[in-house]
Amino acid sequence: MPQEIRLATFNVCNLAPPGAKLYDNLAPLTAAEYEAKIDWTARQLDQLDADVVGLQEVFSLDTLRAVLARCRRYDGATVAGVAPDPLAERLTPQVALISRLPLAGPASSHPAFPAGVAMPSACRDADRYARAPVHAPVLLPGGGVLDVLVVHLKSKRPDYRNGGGDANGVNGGIGANGGADPMQYAQANLRSLIRRGTEAVALRALAHELALGPQRPCVVLGDFNDMIDAVTTGIVLGAGAPCQPGEELRGRLFDCNQIQLRQDQARHLGYTNVHEGRYMTIDHVLVSEQFHPASPHAIGEVLDVSYLNDHLLLQRPEASDHGQVLVRLRLHGAPG
Repeated sequence: MPQEIRLATFNVCNLAPPGAKLYDNLAPLTAAEYEAKIDWTARQLDQLDADVVGLQEVFSLDTLRAVLARCRRYDGATVAGVAPDPLAERLTPQVALISRLPLAGPASSHPAFPAGVAMPSACRDADRYARAPVHAPVLLPGGGVLDVLVVHLKSKRPDYRNGGGDANGVNGGIGANGGADPMQYAQANLRSLIRRGTEAVALRALAHELALGPQRPCVVLGDFNDMIDAVTTGIVLGAGAPCQPGEELRGRLFDCNQIQLRQDQARHLGYTNVHEGRYMTIDHVLVSEQFHPASPHAIGEVLDVSYLNDHLLLQRPEASDHGQVLVRLRLHGAPG
């Protein structure tokens, strides 16, 4: 009998304990702000009601567990992610995963790029992700395993770390006359693009490595910090890669929004971010060919994709600055 599972990606926007200093330009949360943040995030998770949720900008797994304690729909859910370094001066943003489905094995973090992938040697942390992807093998209803990768690629925010200013680009690129230095700004933007592009190549290599294993179905979800038709996102998808005749779908990933069964006009109005008046979808859920309707290896299909984004226009301080993406998959039966 066909069964349904629900997957979601949720950039929670600076989920951290009260009083924790995160960035130079961001005041720590007060106790009251923390309570509001926890409550809002818990309500949003309950509204998603997803079996597996990938999260970004989680500064503390304990804070994430505090959110789940206020949820109504995630009792007993598994939490996987990277615990903060107790010796670090500041907490750093990480990705995490919540699963109501049992895991087939331990979740793992991949901080280093695969062999053969690296940024220019002069770059800081040239051989690793800024935010390590998390991989979890999830047991599907009726049998079989789904590989889930949670990701958060480098943002478009200018990176001044190698050229003056701070890592957030807030105080960088300021010339002696008090105005912005256009060349420093251009170089900082290029630095961000190089990192996001290299992370995309590393993620494509990681997805390819998973596909070479037992050829299990795979989902890659998260904050890609770019549109689905961007070059960096296309790298992750594996679009345009050479292939043998009849194997055009093999090893590739597909945007759920583009292959969903419900293709009415309203489904194309989704967005997950608003920046300087532009409505963009930069959070995506990608699936392997096992969920593509044209694949002979399909074990299911993408029923529909929904976007929870009403809070973006309200701009409440406790809310995330990203919309959430919810995908419903229908399984044909027990996958092999």
